[in-house]
Amino acid sequence: MTADELFEKGIALLSDNNPLAALAFFEKAHNIKKTPPIQSYLGMCIALERGKITYGLMLCNDAIHLEPENPAHYLNLGRIYLKAGSRVNAIETFRKGLSVGDNAEIKRILDSLGTRKKPVFPFLSRNNFLNKYTGFMMHRLKLR
Repeated sequence: MTADELFEKGIALLSDNNPLAALAFFEKAHNIKKTPPIQSYLGMCIALERGKITYGLMLCNDAIHLEPENPAHYLNLGRIYLKAGSRVNAIETFRKGLSVGDNAEIKRILDSLGTRKKPVFPFLSRNNFLNKYTGFMMHRLKLR
């Protein structure tokens, strides 16, 4: 099989929610030919399945550097940030991906992450004691 065929098979397995099997196909494709899409998806699968976050981040960032106009690279990088627990970086990356091009999956993930409400006292910082606990109490009382 060629690298492109292996890559397509890996994408099909990802859409069937089988990232571990897709990882094997991406690795084989990466050994044959190193293209930005293969690097991006390989990095995501390695980070999500094997827990090698830094290696996955490196592969995805390299793919973005080589092909910055592809929103799929930003999607994969954002998923790695979510796995690493860095929600702020993930949202920032997803937004960069949407600014580059339209991607329904990025929109779906951003919608599921939601948005924060404005602070109760906008003239105070979000981390201020009054904002935190007043917002918490208003939420508990279902006033917000």
